[in-house]
Amino acid sequence: MVDLAGIAEVVGAGVDLVRVAVIVVGALVVTAVFAGRLRRDGGRPPGAYRLYRQNLGRAILLGLEFLVAGDIIRTVAASPTFTSVGVLALIVAVRTVLSFSLEVELGGSWPWQRRRAARPSDIPDA
Repeated sequence: MVDLAGIAEVVGAGVDLVRVAVIVVGALVVTAVFAGRLRRDGGRPPGAYRLYRQNLGRAILLGLEFLVAGDIIRTVAASPTFTSVGVLALIVAVRTVLSFSLEVELGGSWPWQRRRAARPSDIPDA
């Protein structure tokens, strides 16, 4: 007989390792690129810090996605209880708020404002 809870725990732990690796490797790569730009452009290139923060935020957002995936795998594949589903709902809610606030900070505007500005029908003819 297959132990689904055990398999889900192992897969969830694997996803957690991927999450940590994504954040750490992402932060290292983004920092290396930032340092290279500083060295290449002799000091402080315009917009380099903003770009560094945006790329670092993207790495963190991707890591948060893996966090939720690991939690969902462990909660759904194991015998879900009302408590475990409630904890999962709380984790997803917190992750959604974090993700939303990071998106606003990275983009500099509310998500619905970016979509409206990107529509071709809103661009005046030249």
